[in-house]
Amino acid sequence: MSGVPAAPRVAAPVAIGAAARASGVSAKMVRHYESLGLLGAVARTDAGYRQYTPADVHTLRFIKRARDLGFSMAEIAELVSLWHDRRRASADVKRIAQTHVAELEKRIQAMQDMRRTLQNLLHHCHGDERPDCPILDNLAGH
Repeated sequence: MSGVPAAPRVAAPVAIGAAARASGVSAKMVRHYESLGLLGAVARTDAGYRQYTPADVHTLRFIKRARDLGFSMAEIAELVSLWHDRRRASADVKRIAQTHVAELEKRIQAMQDMRRTLQNLLHHCHGDERPDCPILDNLAGH
């Protein structure tokens, strides 16, 4: 076990606050995901309050996990659609994940390049009372 408490389980339709707590997603994000069509039609009470089913909460957990892995909202929409499609081809899911990994690798490389540049600039900066500053010179394009 990771030591992280398990999310509360939902057995019957619940209000947005309970769905948010059970999924680990804020109520604001629950509404946002609903507005994007990621949850499908959410039932409402006669008073107009949203009622989330256990399947909705499960979908919210799926979305949260995908967000935690850095998938874009467009990718998540596609993944949710594939998840609900029992006739899907796993190749479609793999393609999305592979594309995402390639993008992560590009971002990691760009961040490593930034770190190397900054480390080099820090190495050349005296950090004393002199006005000369290679960091500012670099930012200014000199």
